[in-house]
Amino acid sequence: MSNHTASGELSCANCSQLNCYRRDKHFPDFCLTTTTHGNADIANEIATVKSIYQTEGPDRRMALAAAEIEGLYYGKLTRVEEIIAFAKRINAKKIGIATCIGLIEETRIFVKALAVKGLDSYSVLCKVGSLDKTEIGIPPEYKVQKGCHESLCNPVLQARLLNQAGTDLNVIVGLCVGHDSLFIKYSDAPVTTLITKDRVLGHNPAAALYTSGFYYKRLLQEEKK
Repeated sequence: MSNHTASGELSCANCSQLNCYRRDKHFPDFCLTTTTHGNADIANEIATVKSIYQTEGPDRRMALAAAEIEGLYYGKLTRVEEIIAFAKRINAKKIGIATCIGLIEETRIFVKALAVKGLDSYSVLCKVGSLDKTEIGIPPEYKVQKGCHESLCNPVLQARLLNQAGTDLNVIVGLCVGHDSLFIKYSDAPVTTLITKDRVLGHNPAAALYTSGFYYKRLLQEEKK
């Protein structure tokens, strides 16, 4: 049992009702939809975000576009097609791509798909700037290949270059865990993800969860202190 659960800080993962979706069951006592947790009153929070969705502007356009795509194309479009449909609905003309070097071929295909659908693109590779890892204090033993120049992933520069290019929507293609976080932090344009990197599972990280009962049962084993 986690410390959060033991201390009574229950959240959505602890809910068996999921009544917030269809409202055909009952809200549990700890439900984040009905019960205030922390300093902010939940009723005020809901009213605030509802106002954001109702107020004309980029946030409303993205919320409406996402809901329209889900409703119209549920189970019909691939992720690539959904990104294209989303971009067109929010009137994004220039698509920025922050790509991993290991997925550059996939990025090239994605660029072609965008072009035939009438969208411009601008891509920046993760190794842009070509700074050796040791230049920012990463010990040489942490290089994947020892004894040679090995460029660090540079998500901050990727974001800055896409900002300068004036992209309307940025797409992550396989950035590493943490590098994607930095990219999102520094991106001026809204960000979505096409490919989530998982080197072991062929970029399908959910497979570790699906197989946690047998093949990846180590996932649920407590770490020894």
